[in-house]
Amino acid sequence: MRILIAIPVYNEARYVDGVLDEVRRYADDILVIDDGSTDDTPVLVSRQPVEVIRHASNRGYGRTMVDAIRWSMCYKYDWLVTMDCDRQHEPASLPVFYEAIERGDADVISGSRYMQSTADEDSPPPDRQTINAAMTNLVNERLGLGITDAFCGFKAYRVDAVNKLTLSEPGYAFPMQFWVQAAAHRLRVEEVPVRLIYNDPNRSFGGPLDDADHRITHYKEVFATELAKFPDRFGEAACACMAEKPGSGEQADEATQQERLAAGN
Repeated sequence: MRILIAIPVYNEARYVDGVLDEVRRYADDILVIDDGSTDDTPVLVSRQPVEVIRHASNRGYGRTMVDAIRWSMCYKYDWLVTMDCDRQHEPASLPVFYEAIERGDADVISGSRYMQSTADEDSPPPDRQTINAAMTNLVNERLGLGITDAFCGFKAYRVDAVNKLTLSEPGYAFPMQFWVQAAAHRLRVEEVPVRLIYNDPNRSFGGPLDDADHRITHYKEVFATELAKFPDRFGEAACACMAEKPGSGEQADEATQQERLAAGN
């Protein structure tokens, strides 16, 4: 069983050495996708015994995920595990994913920060908690998934299963595209609990996405657009989402394009 750990980074000089040192305790094959960092992150990563993809400029979280999936396919890994580098995902949780992989009954193993909670966990910023809950409910209602955390980036993917998907969303709305395609291709989804940690509650999403209303509108637009690509699978759900989609015609298309341009890290 060959497992690749992929870690997107963007200006993570504060954390990258410590995170990579810890991940190496649990994994041999590690890929870092540097999404155009402008601090010391590239220098620090170059000193680590890891593979590196470096973007010349910031292209967005979704693009780093697409690159990780392509790399895992190209080098014939069986599983891909993705995690963040800002200390919100604990490398010590990797064995939890390995155990779920060994059970062999899922195509996607998704971390959930809301399956269980303890007194020492952080409280998420209110807007993030509200948006996550709203979008998780929408995903479950339209796709019938029954997940508890739509946005956790700590995930394991069976590589030959995600090979069926055509993922292209470059920014933070990437999970909305992913969940639609995972459901359309009937991938088996399992959730595992991970700790809820917020080291930087004021972290920017970039441009208009820092506004919660803009952000949830963008997520809904990407979700509705993706549903519409599978009318045979999600006919009624797609029609309902498109009817609720804000704006119309050229004005909506222009607004969505502006959100996509701002949807990088």
